[in-house]
Order: sequence, then C-alpha cells, then structure tokens
Amino acid sequence: MGATIDQRVLPIEAGMPEPDPGLLALVGSKAFNLMRLAAMGLPVPPAFVLSTGYCQAWLAAGGQLEGLRERLASAIRRLEQLTGSGFGDARRPLLVSVRSGAAVSMPGMLETLLDVGLGERTVSGLLRLTGNPRLVWDSLRRLVEMHGEVIAGVAPALFEAALHACLREHRTTTTAELHSLGLRELAQAMLHVHAANGERPFPQDPQAQLLDAVEAVFRSWVGPRASAYRRLNGLEALPGTAVTVQAMVFGNAGVTSGSGVAFSRDPATGENRLYLDFAFDAQGEDVVSGRREPGDAETLAQALPEVHRELEALCPRLERAFGDAQDLEFTVQQGRLWLLQTRTAKRTPWAALRMVVEMAEAGLIAPEEARRRVAAIDPARLVRRRLVQGGAVALGRAVSASPGVAAGPIALDVEAAERQTQRATPAVLVREDLGTDDIAGLHAAAGVLTAHGGRTSHAAVVARQLGKVCLVGCAALSIDRERRCCRIGDHRVHEGDWLTLDGDSGAVYEGRLDTVDQRSGDWLARLSALEPLRP
Repeated sequence: MGATIDQRVLPIEAGMPEPDPGLLALVGSKAFNLMRLAAMGLPVPPAFVLSTGYCQAWLAAGGQLEGLRERLASAIRRLEQLTGSGFGDARRPLLVSVRSGAAVSMPGMLETLLDVGLGERTVSGLLRLTGNPRLVWDSLRRLVEMHGEVIAGVAPALFEAALHACLREHRTTTTAELHSLGLRELAQAMLHVHAANGERPFPQDPQAQLLDAVEAVFRSWVGPRASAYRRLNGLEALPGTAVTVQAMVFGNAGVTSGSGVAFSRDPATGENRLYLDFAFDAQGEDVVSGRREPGDAETLAQALPEVHRELEALCPRLERAFGDAQDLEFTVQQGRLWLLQTRTAKRTPWAALRMVVEMAEAGLIAPEEARRRVAAIDPARLVRRRLVQGGAVALGRAVSASPGVAAGPIALDVEAAERQTQRATPAVLVREDLGTDDIAGLHAAAGVLTAHGGRTSHAAVVARQLGKVCLVGCAALSIDRERRCCRIGDHRVHEGDWLTLDGDSGAVYEGRLDTVDQRSGDWLARLSALEPLRP
C-alpha cells in the first residue's frame, strides 16, 4: 500500500488567521496567497480550496473519485452562508469561479471556468438580483463557451463562427457593442452550438457544472500545455494542482466595472511604478487570454481614480508582506476593488537586477538576500540589446511587453518556429494573438509579434520571463495563413523573410538591423556597494 494522500478542503475568508507556511505545497501558491490577503483584511471574495491531494487521488482513480461531488456540496454551503445566496437558488443565485493553483505558479497552463452555477433555473434570479440583463446573458454565453471547449470537446472555431454571425446580424464588431437582446441571442446561439456538437449536453444542474469544472482542472494537469511547461521549467516533481472555488465578482457589470492585471513594478525594466492592463466591462479571461486590447494605468486613473489610488497604495503594502514585486489579478465590480490573486512577478533578468537593488536600498529586503537573488541570474542575460540607429523606417508599431531586440525569419506557427530553431536560427513568431498553447513556440523563438492582446496576458508574462522580446497589439498586422505571409501596414512579408523587433520602442522593421549590447554595470556596482544590515 502506498502512503495516504492528504485530501483537505480549506476555507479562504475574511478574518481568517495567517496560514501556516506548511500549507503552501498542499493548497498551491494561488490559494495560499489568497489566504494571506484575506488574513491581511484585504478585499478577497470568499472561497474554499481542494488540496493537491484531490488531484493526485482523482488521477490515480482514473477520473472517478468517490465522494467528490458530496464534498463539493458540503463546502459550497459555507459560501452560501457567507454571501447570503444559494448555489442553484432561483431567487438569489450564487455563482462561482473554479481555478487551478500548483505550488509553483504556471500562468495560463491549467484550466479556469467562470460563472459556474448559471442555467435555466438561475438566469431569472440573477436578472432580478442585479437588474442587469447584459451581465446575465454575457455571463451565460461565457460559461456555455468555456464548458463546451474545455469539457464537452466543442471546437472553438464553432463558437467563433456563432459569435461572428451574431455580430454581423447586429452590425457591430465586438460583444461590448451588443445590447442585452443581442447578448441573449448570442447566449442562445452558444447553447445551440454546444447541443449540436458537444460530446455531452450542457448541464443545467449547478452541482453537475461544478463537478465538471473541478474535474476539468484536474485533467488539465496532465494536458499538453501544463506537461510541456513543467518539462521545460524542471517542475516534474510537483504533485498536482489544487482547485480554488470562489464566489464570483463581476467585471462585466457595466462601465464602472472591469478586470485587470497589475504589477507593483515594471516587469520589463524594473522601474518602481504601477504597471497594469485593465479592460472595462470585462471578465479576467479577456485580459489574460491575450485576445483583447486593454487600457493602461493612465486609462484606469482617468475613469476610476479611486480604484487607481487604491491599487497604488496597495502595491507597497504587498511588497512589504511578500518580500518581492507582485503580479496581481483583480476585478472591479461597480467601482469596488476585489483581489483574485497575487504572486511573485515574473520579470526580465535586467528588471530583476534593478528590482532587488532598489528594494535592498529601500530596506524591503536585506542586502544578503539581494545578492542571493542576483547570483541565481545567468550573467550572460544581464545585457540589453539595442538597435544602432541608422534611419531604418518601421513597417509598424506595437506595444512592448518585453524589451530588447530580436531578429529572425518569420514563423507563423509553433511548428515552423521549432523547425527554424533546428536550423540554428531562431525565428520571430508572428501570431494573431499569443496563447499558452504556444509555449513550445515561445521557447523556440527569438521574439514574438502579435496583432492582438496586452502586456499582461499569460503568454506575454511567460515570454517576458524567458527573456524573449514580445510586441503585442500591432494594429497594422494581418496574417494570411493560406499564402504563408503577413501584411504590416502596406508592406507584405512572407514566412522565412527576416523581421527585427525593437522591444524598447515597439517598432517592427524589415530585415536584420545592427545592434549594440548595453551592460548592467551601474546596477551591479550599486549591488556591490550595499552594506550588510546591522543587528
């Protein structure tokens, strides 16, 4: 007999004590940090977490874990008490998100489902409760689409076709422009696609939805994205993922709502400033998926100044508590800020050096700790490559998610990028948007250029950590896969042609331009000058 697997369900709620550090491996970094935020009195929606032992046991049992549904129903009752609502209740329905969380952060590699609990019985209750039909129908179409793609095996292209057909019918280009009746029609179209193409029906029973969602997170642990990420990052020893089930807060509740990702310091340069992407009237997946162009800190400050000030005040507090720069996901519901995650911010090596030096100089970390962190960085990566200015004319411009310069032949998919790397010349990966399914291509490429997306999408975060130049949201870029070419503005370039990406300015150039390397001597000198803390 093997050792007993530790299966626990633990609460995350206001007023809870500071969690024991030994819980980290059991509940994963996401839930552990949420526990810490809740213990600090910060605004965290109530939740519970299934320990990594449930994932281990579910996989070992071949996906048939006895008693899991009953355990979930028992844990949901506590969320009902805390929120004053009922899971599946026709009058005051509780909806939840279901998220993964390994002991080491794996951005975007595991599944997430939102709005779980919404169906025929609860739609009318949510309409009465919120008085917001756009919110209700938008949330339903999102849940049906996620369930279809993640659980029922519906091809994403089928949902995309239904979406574009609805947008054409209403003569709009985005769901944000659809009125409530249009969103209702879209939700009904998504239900039709699911029913016609799904391997199983869309479940109207909220408890069945919840079980489906939890098992989908478990299953994603052994999926190709997560498996590749663990292999490439030496994380094969991780035991599995925890699952956090959390009361929903709605970023898609109108113009004073939205979702965002914020870094307490610039993860590309290390500058001590609030760095964020925020999408109004949106849920979190809109930002982290890379499929939507969000606004920045200035946009948020102009529209919701109190939320911006709250975030600015929050970042130093989180750095003091966690001892490092933080990457936090948040939702604003009708002007109220809610925190959904915080974790150590992934950053470029150059940014890492600047961050530890400035944090040590400010007394946030000890000089010895600063030197230890820098010692873990490959010295060869503490270099910034810049273009030699020679009058070249840019084909187009994008938003820089990672600095430096990358040049290489164009590859339009992961397979082409990997083939090019085998020829000893890494490619520039050019995509409509960058998903975490592209993880192998990210590793193989010299740099990435996308037509859509923001700086804080999961894929951009991974690219930045890898030190890859990443330009996102290039409005002038269109891709023709059949002809294996792309157009940037008025200029057409083919797969195999060279591009140069300037991660400082966001400019895209044809061909291969000259570069010069800038060393980090000043920051290393400041690191050496730090004096040990006196007892």
